[in-house]
Amino acid sequence: MRPVTALFGQRARLRWLQLILGGALFMPFWMVGTLVTGPLLDDGGMFNGGLGVQFGAYAVGLPLAAVVALFPLARPMSVAAARALCGVAADRFADGPARGREARVRTAGWFTLHLGAGALISGATLALPPFAVAVMALPFSPALRDSELGRYWGLDRPWWVWAALPAGLLMLLALAAVAAATGALLARQAPRLLGPSPADRLAAAERRAAEAESRNRLARELHDSVGHALSAVTLQAGAARRVLDGDKADLEFVREALTAIEETTRRTVGELDWVLGLLRRGEEVEEGVGPGLDALEALMRGAGPRVALTVDGALDSVPEALSREAYRIVQEGLTNAARHAGGAPVTVRLDARTEELEITMENPLPDRPPVTRPDGGRGLRGIAERARLLGGTASAGPAGAVWRLTARIPR
Repeated sequence: MRPVTALFGQRARLRWLQLILGGALFMPFWMVGTLVTGPLLDDGGMFNGGLGVQFGAYAVGLPLAAVVALFPLARPMSVAAARALCGVAADRFADGPARGREARVRTAGWFTLHLGAGALISGATLALPPFAVAVMALPFSPALRDSELGRYWGLDRPWWVWAALPAGLLMLLALAAVAAATGALLARQAPRLLGPSPADRLAAAERRAAEAESRNRLARELHDSVGHALSAVTLQAGAARRVLDGDKADLEFVREALTAIEETTRRTVGELDWVLGLLRRGEEVEEGVGPGLDALEALMRGAGPRVALTVDGALDSVPEALSREAYRIVQEGLTNAARHAGGAPVTVRLDARTEELEITMENPLPDRPPVTRPDGGRGLRGIAERARLLGGTASAGPAGAVWRLTARIPR
């Protein structure tokens, strides 16, 4: 079955179609070549010329096709057809127009090979099957055998009559074999001529790196905003429940806790809608989008009454990108404190008086070891990542009786 599949299977048929497409694309170049060679050879005009005109037009058309293929947009069209019909993995082809001399020359080589081979196979596909059918019909057409033309070619001889049917079948098999071999040759050359150049590989690597950075940035945004909101809501709800369960319920404290929960969830829903909108549209996370230090007071209110904020210097002089990242660092620090410090008071101090923005956050160490997540979390790693991206540093760990988080970022 393998020889039959190789000649008439789906892959062979698609490659044959690829060759016929090449022959169709070659027709305009062949017609121009006929206009050039017809008057020179004086062999019957444009469509009635003999083999000299036909092969002359073929020889003139191929260089014309190569010149046209030097245009950048020739590669996307060739790649689309090759991906669909050649049976080669899609990732072995380059994307986008050909950039650079080397890529354009390789594209021109493919285009010329495709159209040149396609023209020959298309011509054989049009001419050979009718001729083979006529040959196989000889034993069943006495009028053709006994005609003057038949006697001239010796078609009335008995051995020719009995050889006509096998000869016609062999012609068709030979056509299928040549088409399959030519299609396999094209498929083998397609990745070499239409594959990515070193510049294409570099551009693809940069594109993948940008996409990975965008995904990481999106993950940080989700982790910081949603993680902080859940931790803050859990802390406020737990504090309100403990107050209500006590002997003297402080309704004012409960009201403040519920208000903080409301503000936190409303703000987080807005941020979540923004992130999900980016995912639906497939857009990248832009730098400089999101809350900055001007939203710090609202963040403190949502974190609860046991958070104290001290600011030294003017925060409005902090650059926008730094302001946004500093907000996220404070937000993540509060999330970690709420998650691990068991509701202990937190002090936050921002110093913007020097060339560096210094963020210091402290909370008393809990009596019991904090509960760790199975995956280890990524809060402190995210803080260090944000600081490092802006050329700064971040450190966290015990300092006496408190847990201290410090981040220093140049302005």
